[in-house]
Amino acid sequence: MESYIAQIAALKQRYLPDLLGRRNVVACGIGYKVREGLRTGELSLVVSVTHKVHPSALARDDLIPAQIDGVPTDVVELGVLRALQSPRDRWRPAVPGISIGHIHITAGTFGGLVRRGNELFILSNNHVLADVNKGKPGDPILQPGPADGGTADDLIATLEEFVPLDFGTAEPECRIATLLAAGLNTLAELTGSRHRLEPVQQTPGVNRVDAALARPLIADLVRPDILGIGVPTGIGEATLGMQIQKSGRTTGHTTGMITQIDATVRIDYSGPSALFEGQLIASPMSQPGDSGSAVLDMDRRVVGLLFAGSDAATIINPIAEVLTALRVEVVTA
Repeated sequence: MESYIAQIAALKQRYLPDLLGRRNVVACGIGYKVREGLRTGELSLVVSVTHKVHPSALARDDLIPAQIDGVPTDVVELGVLRALQSPRDRWRPAVPGISIGHIHITAGTFGGLVRRGNELFILSNNHVLADVNKGKPGDPILQPGPADGGTADDLIATLEEFVPLDFGTAEPECRIATLLAAGLNTLAELTGSRHRLEPVQQTPGVNRVDAALARPLIADLVRPDILGIGVPTGIGEATLGMQIQKSGRTTGHTTGMITQIDATVRIDYSGPSALFEGQLIASPMSQPGDSGSAVLDMDRRVVGLLFAGSDAATIINPIAEVLTALRVEVVTA
């Protein structure tokens, strides 16, 4: 089984640019093929689309073949995958599973407590605690989040750090490009043109996590027991078919199942989109505002950090990637 999964993973990487370039495709991962609404035991390359259309409505180059190099494919409708964020009570002490957010966002979920040495931090998403890269260390973090009535009086923590989201471009660092653009803009102005050039730096545009940390004002303001679940017992690795659970500020305690692993997904951040590799896809178990929720197996081991989804799926960062990127460990029982 593991060798066959590795074979499909290599195949996926080989054809990934082509598949993601096809119309309506938003993700590509490894999962069990579904026939007539029933999950089979047949591993397949799962290509997820925003919506299914009749083959006659697609160009030949946009059609997904029934198999690729002998590996069966499965086309799954997931809708547009969006970073989950949306509009509940003030908790003191605060526990994972409730509303929280940067002062300039709506609201997300307090995912869990993590530590680095003797320092304690709140874990959630970049787009929940750092306002999609716009936040700066020291920014106010409110509980509940602003959309749930949080104000400056509900300050519970400050932004500590975040893993930047890479959208494929960044501020320019090349002095030559900056000077060249300035010169051409001057020329355009002299000729009466109203168009201007703006230099940008191309970046890899690939992400592994949507994650950030906030530092509680004082340690007594937070507890590690996840609402409706309890204190995590450790960390684990998600596997195909695994039953999982989470507690989020919008839908509360819900359960689901891992349906794809090693998925490459494109996430819409209300305009710009970001590509993520090595992700987990689960059955629908979340709604906007659940972003940042810790995802656990049924033995309360943390396996991921929920950050996006649709009415048909939930998208999760593997927890090992999150902990490594932020250099922290989960607070456990």
